[in-house]
Amino acid sequence: MIDRIEIHVTALPVRVQRIFASGSYDTGPAERLLSKPVLVKIHADGVVGCAQIRPISPGHFVADTTHSVVAAIKEIYGPALIGKSIFDIEAVNEMFDARLANNPAARAVLDIAVRDAMGKATNQPLYNLLGGLCQPRIPLEWSVSMAEETATMVAESKRAVDEFGIRVLCLKMADRRGWRHDVKNFEAVRKTVGGEVTIGVDPNTGWTLADALSAIRELRKMGLGYIEQPVARRDLKGMAEIRRAADGVPVMADEALFTIQDAYALAEARAVDAYCIKLYKLGGLTPAKKIAAIAEAANIQLNCGGLAVQSQLEAAAGAHFYASTPAARMMGAAEFVFGLNTVGADPLVPETDFVVRDGHVEVPRGPGLGISIDEAALKKNTLLYERVG
Repeated sequence: MIDRIEIHVTALPVRVQRIFASGSYDTGPAERLLSKPVLVKIHADGVVGCAQIRPISPGHFVADTTHSVVAAIKEIYGPALIGKSIFDIEAVNEMFDARLANNPAARAVLDIAVRDAMGKATNQPLYNLLGGLCQPRIPLEWSVSMAEETATMVAESKRAVDEFGIRVLCLKMADRRGWRHDVKNFEAVRKTVGGEVTIGVDPNTGWTLADALSAIRELRKMGLGYIEQPVARRDLKGMAEIRRAADGVPVMADEALFTIQDAYALAEARAVDAYCIKLYKLGGLTPAKKIAAIAEAANIQLNCGGLAVQSQLEAAAGAHFYASTPAARMMGAAEFVFGLNTVGADPLVPETDFVVRDGHVEVPRGPGLGISIDEAALKKNTLLYERVG
């Protein structure tokens, strides 16, 4: 039974700044708590389940902040979890809905921590509790930030390919200078990395329908790999029209997908070819697996997203989801590359073998998530501590 929950808001020593059409992504100075990672420990029957999620607000499409995540766990979800079995995962998720709807980041970190505890209690890697090991070696995607200068995007793309062996790039689009500038950026990157690298685009809802149709017409000539969420999240008819115009280039939903009901609506509208699974916006592994079932029934593929900046725990959760899914049901590569020491080491996991090799990563094989945090490092990097139970 769960007897104690610990909440740590942790620092990020390396600042990461990125620009999307839907807002900026900035880990910020160490003293600001608005969007710092939240690490949770769930103590139950002699095991400790751990998980970490970094809310990406303010300034982006998910409403959660560090403060809202901590408050939801401390005041609502945490007290209701005390006394529950770690194996009652459906009852836990039912409680989330009953006690406080939405709040996906808070729910995700608890859902993943409970599952980490389950893996440790049974001495099994988490993928074995999610369906087994389908893909031990996971291909990785690098999300390239928008920039004032095209050369900056080219340089980041080149580094991803040359230094880390990445074979899938996703260029942020919907620059304020218009879709023609987006096409210019794509063309410059394509000329630099060559034709063998897959390049997708992600306008983060920043294009109009007319922009999207015009841009896609030009981008297809240069080997467009896929299109992620080009228009507003509720414009399913627009997404379906773009999908028809894309003529075989896959269209993926990101901002349009938060819940299993969203997944059903997208499938019913025949609006997309793929769902972008980001655990922090879906509420964890439990709803992610349910969305995967909807995808399978509708012949829609899955993509595993989430920046997971400097978080081995968050990246590992995505890796276990990916590893437990058959390759035929996945579209492209996983986006948690920034949790694999590419922009800086995880301050809580100074020693790790969970790193990029030739554009891929091996899923951790230890019990649960298979990641061990350094307790001294956790103490040093904790900015705020709360306890339930």
